[in-house]
Amino acid sequence: MASAPHGHTLNIPPVYFLVALGVMALLDFVVPLLPIIAKPYRYAGFVIIALALVPALWAVLLFRRAGTGIVPFSPATALVIRGPYRFTRNPMYLGLSGILLGAAVLMGSLTPFLVIPAFMALIADRFIAPEEAMLEKAFGAPYLEYKTKVRRWL
Repeated sequence: MASAPHGHTLNIPPVYFLVALGVMALLDFVVPLLPIIAKPYRYAGFVIIALALVPALWAVLLFRRAGTGIVPFSPATALVIRGPYRFTRNPMYLGLSGILLGAAVLMGSLTPFLVIPAFMALIADRFIAPEEAMLEKAFGAPYLEYKTKVRRWL
């Protein structure tokens, strides 16, 4: 399990997200293997993106209201388990993954979809696992109980 260095701008999830999006676009442009979604149906990607934004923005709002850090590895001062946190322990990361899914649908070929599992695995290793360890240390039994009830992704 790796952990991202504190305070390093390149080690924040939006940077990983933008790199993944760029790789997806590059793959779709350079190696558009197997067009799997026809032109009019690709626009469903916009709906997927909009739906993915909902839990992510809701989670940000809940963090701000609770007065706890949104930036990875910042001190957790409150355990937020309501709203989208009832269904996923990581609605912000799930939202980023959902936006990538919507972008892949918009692109329409198979190759962009290949980036999404790699992005999710990298996020789980670089951010989620170390953050969960921090939350276990900060909140103990309440967080451990929460982990038994709510899945990491969905």
